[in-house]
Amino acid sequence: MFRSVFCALALMAAPAAADVAVQFTEGAPKDSFRIMNTSACPTGPIDVTIDLGASAAGLIFDTTGSGAGVEVFQPFELTAGSAQVTSVSEITDGDSQAVLRLSDIPAKGTVAFTIDVDDTLPVSSNGQIMVSGAEIEGARIAVKTASTPGSDATFDSSGRATAAWEACVS
Repeated sequence: MFRSVFCALALMAAPAAADVAVQFTEGAPKDSFRIMNTSACPTGPIDVTIDLGASAAGLIFDTTGSGAGVEVFQPFELTAGSAQVTSVSEITDGDSQAVLRLSDIPAKGTVAFTIDVDDTLPVSSNGQIMVSGAEIEGARIAVKTASTPGSDATFDSSGRATAAWEACVS
């Protein structure tokens, strides 16, 4: 009896899995990225890097009407969680990387932004202005703090990357 109660209490205070997921969604004219804390614990201060450089289709951010992108362009725009964003790296036309410094993502919270993403393939199934899940496959995210190396993950063909995060007590 005592052993069962002890085990139950130990499980209640056990570290919980805390993941940070990034979901890419193709949209017209704006594509979106949702950075989600999938745990019941806040993340605390973190940096989230989205690196499109290793994507299957050589994806880039298309932020201006002149430069590396094609046709439609959209600059970076925060759409959710702006209070948690302390800074964003400069994202110029043709860049393949964005870094968001966040004060925290609350439990089950989200930070989201829109931007245009184009592929650089000479021939692609959807044309260069529309990005499929298969085209973002291979792109990476990295999640870290000032004091930890953090964790990284690769986007799958559904446009999602999930990085394991520090355990928390929930």
